[in-house]
Amino acid sequence: LPTLASTDGVTAAVGGGALLQKITDPALLPKFGDKGLSSVLTPPSLILVCMLSTAYMAHFNAPKFYLELKQNTMGRYNSVVAWSFGISIILMGAMTSLGFLTFGESCAGLVLNNYAKKDLWMSGSRIAVAVSLVFSYPLAFVGCRDGILDLLEVPSQKRSPANLNMLTVALLSILTLLACTLKDVSFVLAFGGATLGNALTYVYPALMYRATVKNQGRTEEQGGVVVAMISAFLGIVMGAIGAKMALGKL
Repeated sequence: LPTLASTDGVTAAVGGGALLQKITDPALLPKFGDKGLSSVLTPPSLILVCMLSTAYMAHFNAPKFYLELKQNTMGRYNSVVAWSFGISIILMGAMTSLGFLTFGESCAGLVLNNYAKKDLWMSGSRIAVAVSLVFSYPLAFVGCRDGILDLLEVPSQKRSPANLNMLTVALLSILTLLACTLKDVSFVLAFGGATLGNALTYVYPALMYRATVKNQGRTEEQGGVVVAMISAFLGIVMGAIGAKMALGKL
């Protein structure tokens, strides 16, 4: 059985369950409600929806992956997308389920914090997460930096290595300060997903589709535009509720 995070706590197996002999922080005790599947239809579940929306916030890398793919036909690219998303969904779904089924409502923003510091397996997991963050962070950061340059309409001739380095240092300083201030990972995921994630998943695609249909005169697709705009409206509603609930948990 997993060991809970505590300075001197121990967990012992008794009759297939866990006997918590000593817990220094009661907030880390496993806690489960009694609402069952009905809780899926309650507003708090929108926080999870907002967190899941962050999965699409690295979409700007899609063209880069397509261009760098060997023999980059649409068939091969679709295969890469299907396999990568499929494996990611299975892995993330499994890890999320295991964490919730172990600790329930008491799951920390980073579930590894629920485990004891002396747990060797979890210590290895913390190292693995750190390595993953270090090597995957540049992929998202470059998109953020380039997006800011595009918003500011900085011409390519002014994007010299020196200017890019200065902007990189400035952005990293701001992000590091925010990371030191906001220590609850669940809030960052929930609020970021409720705002940027929902916008990228529901709102912007619908607006771009409507503009494309209008500019190309594809009048036969007006029904699709209506469906897309309904999706965008629902995304805004879910995002607003999710953002409010995320802020309420600060």
